[in-house]
Amino acid sequence: MEFTLNEGKELIKFARKNIINYLETEKRLKVPKKLKEKFNEKMGAFVTLNKKVGDEKQLRGCIGITQPVFPLIKTIADVSLSAAFEDFRFPQITDMSNIVLEISILTVPKLIKVDKPEEYLEKIKIGRDGLYIKKGFNKGLLLPQVPIEHGRNWDVKTFLEHTCMKARLPTNAWKSEDTKLYSFQALIFEEKEPNGEIVQKER
Repeated sequence: MEFTLNEGKELIKFARKNIINYLETEKRLKVPKKLKEKFNEKMGAFVTLNKKVGDEKQLRGCIGITQPVFPLIKTIADVSLSAAFEDFRFPQITDMSNIVLEISILTVPKLIKVDKPEEYLEKIKIGRDGLYIKKGFNKGLLLPQVPIEHGRNWDVKTFLEHTCMKARLPTNAWKSEDTKLYSFQALIFEEKEPNGEIVQKER
């Protein structure tokens, strides 16, 4: 999976315009033909919105599609609006002037195969891997950046426990035989300031 910084900038700028256009008109922004042609490969992606407060960032919305079911630009178009207006954890975005955008383009999640649950502690790498958990009808996902941002310094066990909680499962559900854990990686682009310089995050 390879994307240039300029391509990351195009995606972030489109996501911001899409949200602002909906704020102003309550309509989705039409995707330019150039972007449709350039970002037509089916890929999963998440859009994260953080509120900038001084030097700190506060999460204000994060929605995505895990699997590569839609062309990337459609995924970004859909989830940017969902992150702004449909994340049930937060009130809807009403002003983008203090919001920093982040886009995570995902690899396809792969099942982590283990003989015993303790092996997860060796196979998962903090900062590199995101986690997707499934048990019965419950499922949850945490992006690779979650354990190391917003002042967190999680080890793998803590990461596993929080992924379980995201799926509304007991914190030790990762130890169950009928739990399936998948890992994935992400290419991440973000604004350093609201509508400011866009960079690729290094891991």
